[in-house]
Amino acid sequence: MSNSIKDEVISLIKKLPEDITLEEIMYHLYVKQQIMEGLQDIEQGKVYSLKEIKEISKQWILNLQKEQEKI
Repeated sequence: MSNSIKDEVISLIKKLPEDITLEEIMYHLYVKQQIMEGLQDIEQGKVYSLKEIKEISKQWILNLQKEQEKI
């Protein structure tokens, strides 16, 4: 059985140093949330192959260059 979100947060906080600031705790929670969302995306097949990323990047750069030429 998987841990609840509350259990995971408590476990994470217990691993942090005693002198941590609230801002640092919030950062660690944000990172944990982003990782969990990423893993969920992977499970749902919401991923790109390296080939797709290269093509998307290439198109993005070409579009950016075209916009620069207009200026």
